[in-house]
Amino acid sequence: MRPHAKTSVAGEQRRAQVLAAVLATDPALSTAPVEAALAVVASHPAALRSLAAALVADPAALRIGAPPVVGRLVAALRAEGVTTLPAPRCALCSREGLALTRSATHGGVCARCRARELAEACARCGIVKPVAGRDPDRRPVCARCADRPRRECGRCGRTRRIARRAHGDEPDICDACFRPPRALCSGCGRLWPCSFAGSDRPVCASCAPRRTAVCARCGQDRAPSANWAEGPVCEPCYTAALRHRGTCRGCHAERRLVHPPGPQAHTCADCAGLPTSHACTDCGREDKLYERGRCEGCALARRTGELLRAGDEQIPAELLPVHDAILATSTPRSALNWLRGGAGAAVLADLAAGTTALTHDALDAHPRRRGADYLRHVLVAADVLPARDEPLARIEAWVATVLADVQDGEHRRLLQGYATWQVLRRLRRRAARSATGHSPTGYPRTQLRTAARFLNWLDQQGLTLDRCRQGDLDGWLAMTPTGYPVRDFLGWAAEHHHCIPMLVPAAARNTGTAIDADERWVLVARLLHDDTVDLADRVAGALLLCYGQQLSRIAVMRTDQVHHRGNPDIVSLRFAAHEIIVPEPLSGLLTDLADAGRRSHRGVGSPATSPWLFPGHLPGRPITAARLGERLRMLGIRALPARRATLVQLAAEVPAAVLAELLNLTPATATRWTRDPGADWSGYAAELAHRHDHQP
Repeated sequence: MRPHAKTSVAGEQRRAQVLAAVLATDPALSTAPVEAALAVVASHPAALRSLAAALVADPAALRIGAPPVVGRLVAALRAEGVTTLPAPRCALCSREGLALTRSATHGGVCARCRARELAEACARCGIVKPVAGRDPDRRPVCARCADRPRRECGRCGRTRRIARRAHGDEPDICDACFRPPRALCSGCGRLWPCSFAGSDRPVCASCAPRRTAVCARCGQDRAPSANWAEGPVCEPCYTAALRHRGTCRGCHAERRLVHPPGPQAHTCADCAGLPTSHACTDCGREDKLYERGRCEGCALARRTGELLRAGDEQIPAELLPVHDAILATSTPRSALNWLRGGAGAAVLADLAAGTTALTHDALDAHPRRRGADYLRHVLVAADVLPARDEPLARIEAWVATVLADVQDGEHRRLLQGYATWQVLRRLRRRAARSATGHSPTGYPRTQLRTAARFLNWLDQQGLTLDRCRQGDLDGWLAMTPTGYPVRDFLGWAAEHHHCIPMLVPAAARNTGTAIDADERWVLVARLLHDDTVDLADRVAGALLLCYGQQLSRIAVMRTDQVHHRGNPDIVSLRFAAHEIIVPEPLSGLLTDLADAGRRSHRGVGSPATSPWLFPGHLPGRPITAARLGERLRMLGIRALPARRATLVQLAAEVPAAVLAELLNLTPATATRWTRDPGADWSGYAAELAHRHDHQP
């Protein structure tokens, strides 16, 4: 007998076996629909062979719908009108229309449920998850920890794991550069990166539906992050459990407690005879893992080292302080996010690779200006670059843009001389005397812009500065209410014989309003006694409301201005040359702030210790007065009205000379404040001396 004849006979036998198995489920069933369904499903001998083998091994497979070839036959039979067989449905998730696999315990299950049924502990992160691959030692690895292909990214040029493979004219895109396509989310209506962007129902990550369950620990109905022995656990409880430490009853060591399951656990994994999970593969610490079996601290060390080595074996010696500063951050996840997407991290990579020189000039010329400016503060704080006055350096470069706006060449020369020999020279002298290294340049910029506007106006009127007269100036001031800062330029020009002396009246002083005394004391009481308010905000607000200090001075206060005068219970604070004894409870708040520091608000790369009482986000720099004002406004404290109320009260009780020395005010300012509330007795004495009816 020829081979194809044997194959034909075997095929007919298998077809008969399948037909008999189907008809056995319902004796009233005719052969016509079965033959039609069989022709659709078993169009290839291999499919017929698999179908016959499955039905011979288990005739009940038709009611389970598994393996997949049997499920396709059941679907074809139902399409032919056979209703005695149930639609194939996963025994675990109850979804229909999926290819089912035989399970010894549950029957037919879909691929996702089968993967969960066969889940094992990942060899890298220790979490029991579906197996996505095997490591070189053939141990199971989950999808998050599984190795993905690493190729050169078509956007950033780095060799990284590829998130989207090349297709058409589009190159490979790494996981750091990939962004989902933007579409109008069907849930929130925002134009946002969405899944299913090409469909009629795109959905962003925030609106994507997630299965919820009652958390076994907190009882809230939330999306579970893990399914433990006690039940589903939500994300907050999951993180808290992984980071919880306690003394084990068995070994008395400080470990994560896992047995019995739940919040009442009192035994570590080793003493309970359980496998240790969620342990960092580098340092061995039991913690919530960040990537590839590493905790966030070890992941930060690995990524920082890779960035700074730039393909070499060693980190450049000049960048080692930067490496240590990044690792010393109190929030490793923030540092990891900065390394992944921060503009400053990209500039740091250029420095490590040698494509950008390690100088201020190279950072000034870098196209990523904001990232270069932030990295500059990191480098200066780590003593890699010498410190410089950043506002002064910026205004020196900014002057060229102001000069370009002046049309007349002679006027441009005059403005350049004024900027060089008056404004910048004065700023440099102040910077040399300043202890903060941060010169205020707001008003000098206003003076230069105002002078440029005045010179352009003269050019439009057909005048030159030497031909300008008082009437011309008065006309311009009448049209330009903000033109009074031109006084400094005209004074300089007259002194150097570029114009005649002209008078610019002083702008009216706006005294403004002050808060009510009762409101002020209510705010003071809250700052001194409300522990829910941030410590730095409490101290800054108290210095404003109790001592009338400007925000610009509070922001740059240093820790060495707080002293203990030989007794830990006596705290003094220095505003100028003299010290003030600070009473409780403010003295305790000052001591706590000086000792603990403002760690939560520091940026990546900040030094471990800071000389500033109020460190800012920029490494090595204090908080800005503007940001400090924003934080106080969130507490209902407006700086100017609050300071006016404070100085009015202090001036009514303290002589002007004492007020000036203690609070670091100029004598003229202190005298003006004492005169305003009527506490200056010199005017009263002079009035009495001029009265003829006064009897001494």
